Amino acid sequence: MLTWLERDSLQFPPLNKALQEPNGLLAAGGDLSAERLIHAYRHGCFPWFSDGQPILWWSPDPRTVLIPDELHISRSLAKVLRQDRYRVTFDHDFAAVITACSEPRDYADDTWITSAMRDAYLELHKRGLAHSVEVWQDQQLVGGLYGLAMGRLFFGESMFSRADNASKVGFVTLVEHLKAAGVVMIDCQMPTRHLQSFGARAISREQFATTLNTHLDQPCPIKWSR
Repeated sequence: MLTWLERDSLQFPPLNKALQEPNGLLAAGGDLSAERLIHAYRHGCFPWFSDGQPILWWSPDPRTVLIPDELHISRSLAKVLRQDRYRVTFDHDFAAVITACSEPRDYADDTWITSAMRDAYLELHKRGLAHSVEVWQDQQLVGGLYGLAMGRLFFGESMFSRADNASKVGFVTLVEHLKAAGVVMIDCQMPTRHLQSFGARAISREQFATTLNTHLDQPCPIKWSR
């Protein structure tokens, strides 16, 4: 049975209560307060829903992650990186990045980044938890991504690209930066060919939860003033 969350409680059900079909649906309801979102990521789940739906919380099994040491860069992308055709910044314009990520894609008419979701992550950015990567060509924002940093973990949320390989350059730059700072795992949530091409792979929900418990509260001095 699916758990319905009350607004006056931040408590989520145990991860092993998530449904098998649809894979990982853990709970519904609640709100998108900063406190609940922080608790959700620490618990091992994340929000994902569309306009007109209640807030849905997910913990899929298996979980797609990228271990920074396992980052794979193709020859063609390595060539693009050497060309320095793009400039990459961190936390330069979080609002612009999440707005671009919320725009409809060619393959979908709607977006799961609703106005309420956008406002919620803007608040997490103000609190120093949510961060953005911006990719620039001249003075134009042509790609980027955003997510949350907690302890020695990074929780990726969404990315966008308006130029060839722009989001890839931003992602590789971020992974290498996180690796240098001591981050041990990047949560990619669900599998995509795009992420798998970088070396992302599936781990069990149990293994994911163990990694959270081990590394969530470990200090990790990531510098976001790139």
